[in-house]
Amino acid sequence: MSKRIFALVACLALAASPVAAEKVKVGFIVTLTGGGGIIGKPMKNAFELGMEHVGGRLGGMETEVIYGDDKRKPDVAKQLVNKMIKKDRVHFITGIIWSNLLVAIHGPVTRSNTFLISSNAGAGAVAGKRCSKDFFNVSFQNDVMPEGMGKYMTDKKINNVYAMSPNYQAGKDMIKGFKRMYKGKIVGEVYTKLGQKDYQAEISALRAANPSAVFIFLPGGMGINFIKQYAQAGLSKKIPLYSVYSVDALTLPALKDAAVGTFGVQHWSPDLGNSVNRRFVESYRKKYGKTPAFYAAQAYDTVMFLDNAIRKAGGVGDRDKLRTAMRAGDFPNTRGTFKFNNNHFPIQNVYLREAVNDNGNYVTKTLGVVLPAHGDAYAKDCPMKW
Repeated sequence: MSKRIFALVACLALAASPVAAEKVKVGFIVTLTGGGGIIGKPMKNAFELGMEHVGGRLGGMETEVIYGDDKRKPDVAKQLVNKMIKKDRVHFITGIIWSNLLVAIHGPVTRSNTFLISSNAGAGAVAGKRCSKDFFNVSFQNDVMPEGMGKYMTDKKINNVYAMSPNYQAGKDMIKGFKRMYKGKIVGEVYTKLGQKDYQAEISALRAANPSAVFIFLPGGMGINFIKQYAQAGLSKKIPLYSVYSVDALTLPALKDAAVGTFGVQHWSPDLGNSVNRRFVESYRKKYGKTPAFYAAQAYDTVMFLDNAIRKAGGVGDRDKLRTAMRAGDFPNTRGTFKFNNNHFPIQNVYLREAVNDNGNYVTKTLGVVLPAHGDAYAKDCPMKW
């Protein structure tokens, strides 16, 4: 082979190798076993549905998704992250249901030059001074929805409230957000064990306090157990119950009449009429035989977010270009209106919803917007400017 031909072949090989080698790798971490699996499994289902809708290729590129079960334990989450970064060499880590797990892995992931994309957890601890250029949240900041409920209950002139939440990062954020906008009196502020099943003691104390209303954040199985026991105690007819992330398509099949008439707020609903949401809800129902909850919608949106950014950036090789594409926040999503604040958390609508029995079909009905295009209170403390 002549030197000229050899050089030409070598150049062609070098030019081709980055394209051939470039493969998008995503680590998706949620809780798939134990009580937390009631949330994690629908998220995994929706992520897989999203991958089907983009042809299995994020940004049109060959894609590998590596799934991990964090078992709702921070140490397990950190072990999974370490493996995915060092062995699997992923470009993105996403999923993450629980805020205490998000706080545990936030530093290790962002320091490794790996993008961390939360599909659910929205801890205030990483929304302000600890915000990172390599962390994006495509769900919500924990305080925001309870802020909406606090405003709604204040507008309804409810003068005192008994508040309850699990004793972990998100639970504390939720109560903090509620108190930020609720102007009445808090007659009880109770933090329960994460994953708790029996609430008889708390219900007895609540009954004795005799508040005008009760506000709860008890996601997944915790909400199912509390609301059932609350109704069985005869309190649902006496003391109105308001919630965030406790009454939705995930819990209503188990709650049924126990939840009817309760009010909640959320950033998404299956009855939102935009085309992306209609396709998602219809496809999810057809594939899995049930209406998706907001957890699933966020996981689906994560796929659309990554697909859009990678496509716009022309791949994952240029991190600055990819970050700029992600910051645009112009991806097709189930919420219809969405943009990022300077701290990479969403600015979005907060909707009021009521649980209803629609001819035997238990659903939440959107009643209106409580807070339009609302951002979180921590963004002002984030030093990022872009």
